[in-house]
Amino acid sequence: MGIVDYAVAWNLQKELVESKAAGNEERDFLILLEHPHVITVGRKGNMDNVLDPRVPVYRVERGGDATYHGPGQLVAYPIVNLVRTNFALRDFVRALERIIIEALSTFSISSSAIEGKTGVWVGNKKIASIGLAVDRWITYHGLALNVNTDLAYFKMIRPCGFSAETMTSVEEITGKSLDMRRVKDSLVRAYARVMGARMEAESERGDYPIEPESLVD
Repeated sequence: MGIVDYAVAWNLQKELVESKAAGNEERDFLILLEHPHVITVGRKGNMDNVLDPRVPVYRVERGGDATYHGPGQLVAYPIVNLVRTNFALRDFVRALERIIIEALSTFSISSSAIEGKTGVWVGNKKIASIGLAVDRWITYHGLALNVNTDLAYFKMIRPCGFSAETMTSVEEITGKSLDMRRVKDSLVRAYARVMGARMEAESERGDYPIEPESLVD
């Protein structure tokens, strides 16, 4: 979807959740995009972790604390019926971590999940954050992977309560900027493998519908 205003993407997620909850849409979705500079704070997050609100700030339904989104960061919103996948929420978060780890391995980046710390790490640096909301067992919000992200913007917050220096990116690790299309493709392939799902061709809206009958039982 390219760069999409945060409020527009937020509303799209909620529309898809409502459609699925009403039984009007059986497919699950993986929405991939970037945002203009924005800060979001989870439902139980501490607003004191927003140090410099020069960009729009949203209090949202997801878990987690303050985070930054901006150009060069790949954001993925899975709109998924957990009942059909037989995933508990914790298991779904772990699956998203595995997806990110597998996608990063495509670019020869060795990353890992750390017990008690949601997200994906390269050594002691955090490269991806995860924060989900669930409504009637349907997930929304999602993950943010720092690809070519300007890490200076993290100085506006304490990201998930950590210092800004905790954050890293694919560009910082590899020393080069990556084509976002390649990273999106790697993430979609990893999602399909980890979730056991068949992804349809990208729609005009820029999301990836997922065939429900192909999800893991």
